[in-house]
Amino acid sequence: MTAASRPRHILLITGMSGAGKSTALDTFEDMGWEVVDNLPLSLLERLLGTPLPEGSADSNRSLALGIDSRTRGFDPATIARRISQLRDDKGHDIETLFLDCGGAELQRRYSETRRRHPLALDRPAADGIARERELLADLRRSADHVLDTTETTSNALQKELRHRFGGEQPVEPTLAVMSFGFARGIPRDADLVFDMRFLRNPHWDSVLRPLTGLDPAVGDYVAEDPAYEAAVSRIEDLILLLLPRYSAEGKSYVTIAFGCTGGRHRSVHVAERVAARLRSAGFSPNVAHRDLATAPHDSLEGKPNNGAGSNSSGG
Repeated sequence: MTAASRPRHILLITGMSGAGKSTALDTFEDMGWEVVDNLPLSLLERLLGTPLPEGSADSNRSLALGIDSRTRGFDPATIARRISQLRDDKGHDIETLFLDCGGAELQRRYSETRRRHPLALDRPAADGIARERELLADLRRSADHVLDTTETTSNALQKELRHRFGGEQPVEPTLAVMSFGFARGIPRDADLVFDMRFLRNPHWDSVLRPLTGLDPAVGDYVAEDPAYEAAVSRIEDLILLLLPRYSAEGKSYVTIAFGCTGGRHRSVHVAERVAARLRSAGFSPNVAHRDLATAPHDSLEGKPNNGAGSNSSGG
């Protein structure tokens, strides 16, 4: 197999059952690695020895292989020997990550999830933990990386893995900007929610009511509110401050939601403006307007007032 056709980096992820292998594999997948879990060891060399098609997008992707005591043909001595052979004979850049965890914490996790330990299906989890720790002792000693997750949350484990294996640049989260109407509920998946109902409401202008925040006339009307520029520019600055922090924390998705009463005017306009600002800063947000197609209803909008929030010419 040529250097061009094999992954740049191969990482075998193993360790105590319940120590975080699933979380680790999900993290590597989010980082863009190719991930394979519980591949029978008899197929390992076949996988690594099969050249990828020329020009394949996966030719330079790092590969994470999850193996543990549930893997068919699992034998720590054989694994250690094959790793050595793959390094010495095949020239693979291959490392081993061992995830460890204290016995008491593993018992707590199994009790909490009500799962059976794979090595003690008909006995207490403590028996399986002890048996597995003895089985994996040599593999742990030979591992290139050992992480003890006893006092580690899933989020902290993800952060540590990204720090060790993610390279210098953090993976940018998928960014979404959306508008919505509070009258129809707050989006459940929103990370940041900004309420635009303090701005003057185009709904109460009879000319603007049938239009939406995508129309320039509505945008001009909203922008005439004395609080508009100061508020929206500060929101933009806050978002630009937070996004790198979300990225550094390994967050895969960030959804920013702007709401007004009906979700057709103010929130739509502000979402479009903020998305444009993010694009100019180098981000690539996806934009969605959840309630844009709904019909305007006076009953949803409440009553017009005489302040900056509305123009009462329409009602």
